This record gives sequence, structure tokens and C-alpha cells, in this order.
Amino acid sequence: MTQQASRREFLRRSSALAAAGAASPWALNLAAMSAASAQSAAGDYRALVCVFLYGGNDNHNTVVPLDVASHAAYARIRTGITLTQAELAPTELVPANAWPDARRMALHPALAPLKTLFDSGGLALAMNVGTLAGPTTLVNFNAGIGLPPKLFSHNDQQSVWQAGVSEGALTGWGGRVADLMLQGNGSAGMFTSISAAGNAVFMSGKNVVQYQVSPGGSIEVGKVFGSDAATAAIKRVMQQQGTHLFDESHAGIARRSIAADLQVRAALAGVPDLTFPADNPLAAQLKIVARLIAARTSLGLKRQVFFVSLGGFDMHDDLIAQHPVQLGLVANAMKAFHDATVTLGVADRVTTFTGSDFGRTLASNGDGSDHGWGSYHVVMGGAVNGRRWVGQLPAVAVNGPNDVGSGRLLPAIAVDQYGATLAQWLGVQPGQMADVFPNIGRFDSADLGFMKPA
Repeated sequence: MTQQASRREFLRRSSALAAAGAASPWALNLAAMSAASAQSAAGDYRALVCVFLYGGNDNHNTVVPLDVASHAAYARIRTGITLTQAELAPTELVPANAWPDARRMALHPALAPLKTLFDSGGLALAMNVGTLAGPTTLVNFNAGIGLPPKLFSHNDQQSVWQAGVSEGALTGWGGRVADLMLQGNGSAGMFTSISAAGNAVFMSGKNVVQYQVSPGGSIEVGKVFGSDAATAAIKRVMQQQGTHLFDESHAGIARRSIAADLQVRAALAGVPDLTFPADNPLAAQLKIVARLIAARTSLGLKRQVFFVSLGGFDMHDDLIAQHPVQLGLVANAMKAFHDATVTLGVADRVTTFTGSDFGRTLASNGDGSDHGWGSYHVVMGGAVNGRRWVGQLPAVAVNGPNDVGSGRLLPAIAVDQYGATLAQWLGVQPGQMADVFPNIGRFDSADLGFMKPA
């Protein structure tokens, strides 16, 4: 292996240290490696924000049947975990494009803040979205033909959702989108891909390395708590010139990481405080995202991709008690984030969307639900073609036309299509889409229509 190849491999492998960025004061934040030198050529600012719900959100109690016939079927199948029509009535959704067959649907009552956004046109629904390798039928599923790898496995489906392949992927589609935005951000390219939720494959690109922040802001490199002198000494050692290839690469990364930390701290110092709910971990992450967006001009940014997350959605039991708590955290955090974008004057330049491992079974297991496939998601922002839904409203039936078993939904639209619609809005060109979603050409459309025309 040549010295140049060795250096390239070292830089690529060392990006794994970024996973420790939020957990250890000794870890290097390696995002500075992705800095681009080109001058900004992009138009006005735009950002995508992924809200990932780890564990597999129960979609059937997120967007719920309300009409008499469908609700009766839902209650019969979901014994012990149903929401009543009386509970659901205040959060009924009346979309501009009507539900089929006189169906009626409502949000979980804990999502009431999102109903307000839906009614005002700031929210759209993507129905029955899931990981697909290509268009798939029940016949294909039963024959095991053309399916994504390791269905119903948490780790693998998280990776397939975020990256397109099972566990072990090196890049995710958020990072691959960010790769295409690097040049437009010029020397601020190191801040193109930012995670407020630790290391996530979704945010890693071929060139971009995710810059990790905590809810408190940038993570200081070499920090020794309680000793400024020790911190300064460690930083001096980390930045010392080395004679060995790897020593010098390490020192170069340290120098750029320290400079990036100082740059972010200075930019955030000029940002006014924003109001977000307390005791809400998702709200804390979205608050730092909002503050970073507020600092976009001083950082010199035109395009960004952000990642935040909330766990606790793997509810095989105690669904009725636990699910409202988690959904309440999501709704209150997302509503506060939307309000912050309005305050900052960027509501039409920031699009927020949900993702999750998979949906859940329609069938109850007695006190909860089990791993499913297709799920329901929300897309939020001023550029969203709101008060509408896209995709498929499945039949409320076990062993029905949309069911691969126990009410596990066969996805009608692919994560690739969902992501491509968002990527196109951010600025990815049609000719570049296959670089982000290699399977996109297998589907009829790369634009689901839930974003307003640019």
C-alpha cells in the first residue's frame, strides 16, 4: 500500500472516533476533515432535519381509523391497545385530498400540537412508507424475491432505512445528500452534516463526516473538566507537528477540530435564546439545531442536513401507557422547532421529517405490538405541500391485501422515494439522484409530491 493510500485509509478509518464525540471529552470531533475549499455557489439557505424514532414506532396508533366501520375493525383486531372514537375525535384529520372510500382518520391525541400544524398547511403525511429494494407484491414477498435484507430486525432495518443496506454500511443517504452540498458551502463544508444525537450512519457520506454536537453546543476537543490549564496543555500536545504519517494526520485533524469548535462557539454566542420544552430530550436536540440554523450566516452556510433522534418505541408491552408519553415528546418538540423556524424567518427553508426502523403489527399481542414493516410518517415545514397525504391508506384487516402477516404492512412507497422527494427539494439534481439512492430507478417516481415546487 502506498503512503498516499495509507493516509487515505487512516483518515477514513479514524472517522469512527467521531462516534465518541458526545460521550467523551477526550474524543476528537473529526468533522473538520470534510471541509471544502470551493466558494459558495448555492442559492438561498435550505436544511433537512431527520427526526428518527428508534425502536419502530407503532403507526397504527399514530394515525388511527375514526369512521365507524374501520374503527370497529381496528378495535376488534387491536384488543387491549385501542384508542376510542371519543378520544380520537378532537384530532381528526380532514385533508385537502380526501381519504378514500369515505374513510376518516385521526392523529393520536398526544399528537394534538401536530394537528394544529396539519390544519394550517404546515404538515403532510406519508402513508405506508418502508424499506424496499424495488416495487414488491405479496407474491414476491411470499416467494422471498427482491426483498430488503433482514426484515423485522431492529439494527438491520435501522441501517437499511438510513443507508440502503443492512448493518455495517459506511454511508447513509443523508450523508450522500450532504456530499453533493459540500461545494456550495465553501470553506464551511465541515458543518454541512450535523448530528445532535451521536454517531448515525444516516449522516456519513463518502466525503462528508458528520459534525457532532451536544444539546449544549459544540463538543470541546481535549476538554478536562475543572482544569483550563490541563485542557490547554492537551490541546498543545494534540496539535504538535509530527514526523510520522499518522502522527501528522492526527495533529492536522486536531488542529481543524479545535478551530471548528471555536468557530461554532463564536457563532452561537450571537444567537438569541429560543423557547423549547424542558425535560424533553428531543426538544433539547432540536433546540441546538435551531440555534445552529440561526447562526447559518456567520458560519457561511447555504445547505445543511441535521439528525436528531428519540428512542423507546419498541413497545411489545404497555403500549397504551408508554406510547402517549413518547408521542407527546415528539409532538411538543417538533411544534417548538417549527415555531422557532417561524421566529427565525426560515420556516419555508427548513423541512423536518420523521423516520423509524419500521412500523408495527396491526394485530395486538395482548399489551403491545410486534415488529412490522410499512409505517406512517410526517413531513413539516413551510415548503411542504401541507394538509395532504401521499402513499396508501391500507385496509384495516389482518391477512388483507396490504398485509404480509399479523397486519404487517407491505410498503406502498419506498424510503428511497420518500428521501428522493426531500433531496430534490434541498437541491439534488435528477441526474445525481442515483448517487444518493442507487435503487431509485426501479420505482415509478422519485417525487411523491409532498413538497411545493421550488
